[in-house]
Amino acid sequence: MSISMYSASVPVYVQYLSALAGVLKKAEAHCEAKKIDPSVLVTARLYPDMFALARQVQIATDHAKGSLARLAGVAVPSFADTEASFADLQARVAKTLDFVKSFKPEQIDGSDDKDIVLDIHGNKFEFKGAAYLTTWALPNFFFHTTTAYAILRHSGVEVGKRDFMSAQ
Repeated sequence: MSISMYSASVPVYVQYLSALAGVLKKAEAHCEAKKIDPSVLVTARLYPDMFALARQVQIATDHAKGSLARLAGVAVPSFADTEASFADLQARVAKTLDFVKSFKPEQIDGSDDKDIVLDIHGNKFEFKGAAYLTTWALPNFFFHTTTAYAILRHSGVEVGKRDFMSAQ
C-alpha cells in the first residue's frame, strides 16, 4: 500500500497544528490560573542556547506552510515573526491552518519527484519532493512542535500526550 504526498502532509499538519493551538490555549489558561505573566511562558526556553516558545511556534508553522507551498509550486506566505503573546501565536497557527487546509490533493499528489532546492544561510539543500517531505519538512515540523510542547510542560502547564496528539 502506498500513501499519497497529500495524505502524508496536509492531514498531519492539520492534526498537529490544531493540537498546538490547544496546548497554547491551555498554557494561557495556566498563566491566568496561576497569576503568571504570559510573557514568561512565551519567552521561555528549555536551555539558554535554544529558541524560546514563540520562535518554536514560528518555525513549526514555517515548515508546514513552506513545505506545502513548495510541493504545490505556489508562493510561500511570509509571516513577520513578531508574535509576542498567546493571542499572537494563536493567530499565527490559525493563519497557517487556513493555508494548509486550502490545499487539494491534486496540488500535492504527484510531487514525489519534484525538485526542491532550499538556500539556508548560503547553504544549498537539494531534494526530491518525497525526500523533502519525509526527511526535512516533517522532522523539522515535529522537532519544533515537540519543543514548544516540552517548554510548556517543563513550565508546569498540565498537558499530556493526548494534548500533543490532538486526541479528544
